[in-house]
Amino acid sequence: MADVKPFQCIRPAVDKAERIAALPYDVYDREEAEKEVRKEPLSFLCIDRAETQFDGSVGPYDDRVYNMAGTILEKMISDGIFIKETKECYYVYELIMDRRAQTGLVACSSIDDYLNNVIKKHENTREEKELDRIRHVDVCNAQTGPIFLVYRSHEIINEIISEVKKENVLYGFTSPDGVTHNVWMIQEENKIDGIRKAFAGINSIYIADGHHRAASAVKVGLKRRKANPGCNASEEFNYFLSVLFPEDQLMIMPYNRVVKDFNGYGINEFLSRVSESFQIELIGKSGYAPEKKGCFGMYAAGNWYRLTAHEDIRNNTDPVKALDVSILQDYLLSGILGIRDPRTDKRIDFIGGIRGLKELEKRVNEDMAVAFSMYPTSISELFAVADEGKLMPPKSTWFEPKLRSGLFIHKLTKI
Repeated sequence: MADVKPFQCIRPAVDKAERIAALPYDVYDREEAEKEVRKEPLSFLCIDRAETQFDGSVGPYDDRVYNMAGTILEKMISDGIFIKETKECYYVYELIMDRRAQTGLVACSSIDDYLNNVIKKHENTREEKELDRIRHVDVCNAQTGPIFLVYRSHEIINEIISEVKKENVLYGFTSPDGVTHNVWMIQEENKIDGIRKAFAGINSIYIADGHHRAASAVKVGLKRRKANPGCNASEEFNYFLSVLFPEDQLMIMPYNRVVKDFNGYGINEFLSRVSESFQIELIGKSGYAPEKKGCFGMYAAGNWYRLTAHEDIRNNTDPVKALDVSILQDYLLSGILGIRDPRTDKRIDFIGGIRGLKELEKRVNEDMAVAFSMYPTSISELFAVADEGKLMPPKSTWFEPKLRSGLFIHKLTKI
């Protein structure tokens, strides 16, 4: 039973929302973040990446950076740039990209659901990335970037959200990357009760994106529980900011790979080794994106190839081993190219599917030897892996469009 509750939101003034909304903090490197903040000083990156307020002598993990994030947030609240909502509400958040819409519910999810595996994970997290967001959340006393969650579609929730979307929007704007963002507020008690009761009947919710932010939010909550032994699990720090989407609303894009060299093989010897596990077909100069599971595109030496994994490889019943990202890793990247740990090996890089096949060709022509285009992992595959308590290989999924930070802020104490 999932505990998904409304919350008192801190949100932008209506005329400031478009200027504040920013892509997630980890989409940018420091130089890119600084450029964005120079272009738009109200960009939420001034809080999410507060090192943008210092020169290069101050590192991103300096105490001064986290303190600055908290200071800016409080000043923007006191200046009326952000509004404190007076009651607990849900919000509906619609994103439209390339004429395709997806609509989620903005709410707070329970850290106990995370700990008890009602909220299921499919990726490992890295401690250094967790520590950064733990400090950010703790010092700001707020969660500023929502966790992207997905659940199996539910008729009652769908009906309420559809009804709300007939009302006037709270926010409506198109960001510079062409994505339209629409937000509605749900404040009617009957709708709030209906949604909360419906989620109480859902046994599994899945992290689509934001594993590090989720783990960090949970650890801050546990830290505050320890510091407040009289707490009763209803305090705000027992919940984390989420946007929850039904699975039929989402699109997963491929997460493609590029590799620096052929691990000592010549191109013909490399192709011979690949043919041990894959059928190889020469496509030619035109880019190739796989049209079905078990197929891969490969660009090397100026040509595209279609690779089809042999039938015995494709028919693995283990939900992790059957993933295309696992097949490529186990039978080609590791077995032939010697990339044992793609998390740490400097010879491999990962390219989000939104950047297209031309980006793969560009990288091979510039600094890599071979590129692989992937068939996207499906939502059902993500569910199957998480339901068995297993983990996907790194960089298995790429979700678009990205949720914006700064539109919804959850304070860890009552406001």
